[in-house]
Amino acid sequence: MAHPSAYIHPDAQIAEDVEIGPFVAIEGDVTIDSGTWIGAHVSVMDGTRIGKNCKIFPGAVLGALPQDLKFQGEQTTLEIGDHVIIREYCTLNRGTKARGATTIDDRAMLMAYVHVAHDCLIGKHAILANNAALAGHIEVGEYAILGGLAAVHQFVRIGAHAMVGGGSLVRKDVPPYVKAARNPLSYVGINSIGLKRRGFDRSTIHQIQNIYRTLFVKGHNTTQAVEHIKNHEATSVVRDHILDFIEQSERGIMRGFQHMNGK
Repeated sequence: MAHPSAYIHPDAQIAEDVEIGPFVAIEGDVTIDSGTWIGAHVSVMDGTRIGKNCKIFPGAVLGALPQDLKFQGEQTTLEIGDHVIIREYCTLNRGTKARGATTIDDRAMLMAYVHVAHDCLIGKHAILANNAALAGHIEVGEYAILGGLAAVHQFVRIGAHAMVGGGSLVRKDVPPYVKAARNPLSYVGINSIGLKRRGFDRSTIHQIQNIYRTLFVKGHNTTQAVEHIKNHEATSVVRDHILDFIEQSERGIMRGFQHMNGK
């Protein structure tokens, strides 16, 4: 089901029902699973693996070499899961030897002009809005949302169910379940609407709020806040998820709540 103007290398492994639009270029070390649609002028380069029922819109470039001077031509991949939507002119680079793959997990949505650099990991159901740009080695948790024009520093982690405001410069880790905005990036509350939509009950949301008040609002440093949370918050999945994220942070977490005047 390929347009006559498309170039498909004979070694590419493509399911019979994949739709391939005009002027698409597909190199040899490529796998594309059933039900996927590829729009016009898409480039699918060596090392790309595309799952089932994906939609790749015109002009996207998938699997290009990493923009990393340490890359020495090693065999790496771009792994795209099932039901992923990649809109116009996205650029997704494959991995380096550091991780071996750039991964876009199931049902993620990347809007137009998004850039995902080498060795990133985008979780299930994550949404990256128009022109969001990720440097290398970034992890974006499941259901996380990055607003348009957000720019994320290399090695940063963005937690599950977090929401980052449009135009943000993300230099530090963003913990799960929060909203982050302003400059410098800081805590502006929890993503309560998103959590309700995803089935979190009232008591769980209330505990998340309490944890982040301790961490970001009450004036503790991070070490003091973590100790207080361990001693005063009941053990739960969300409590342990938040604590594990903070304790594993290598870049440190974003700033606490800042009033509009910066105080």
